[in-house]
Amino acid sequence: MHDMLVRLYDLPSLDEALAAVAKQGVTVRRAIAPEKPAVLDWTRVHFASSVAEIETAFAQVPATCFVAVRERALLGFACHDVTARNFFGPEGVASAERGKGIGRALLLAALHAQRAQGYAYSIIGGVGPAEFYARAAGAVAIAGSTPGIYRPLAR
Repeated sequence: MHDMLVRLYDLPSLDEALAAVAKQGVTVRRAIAPEKPAVLDWTRVHFASSVAEIETAFAQVPATCFVAVRERALLGFACHDVTARNFFGPEGVASAERGKGIGRALLLAALHAQRAQGYAYSIIGGVGPAEFYARAAGAVAIAGSTPGIYRPLAR
C-alpha cells in the first residue's frame, strides 16, 4: 500500500460536507476525552487494527480524533497526527453507513484541522481506498512510498 499526499491549501468545503451528512441526521465533530471508552469499544469491534492509533489520538489535547454520530450511535471516526506528525488516519466507517458521505465528511474535518494547525500538506499513509481519497480530497500517490512507515510491524 502506497502513501498519498493532499494539498491542504486546496481542500473542498468542509461546511458543504457537514451539511450533506446533517440531512441524514449525522453529526461530525471532534471527539472529547469522556468518549474515549465508547470509541475504543466500537473500534475494537469494527476496526481492531486501529485501536492503538485511536488511543494516541485521545492522548492529545484536543483529541485528534473526529467522530460521526447519529442519535448518540457512533458511525465512524477519522484521526490525524497519531502515527506520525502530518499524517492523516486511521479512518473507518461502519459498513452499513458507507457510500453516504460520512467518510468524506470525517476526512475533510480532520484535514481542515491539520490545515488550521499550519500544515500545507497531509500524508495519508498506507492507503487502502486510493480512489476515495483522490475523489474526496484530491490526494495523489507518492512515488516510492511502499512500504512506507507501515513496513512490517512488530507482533
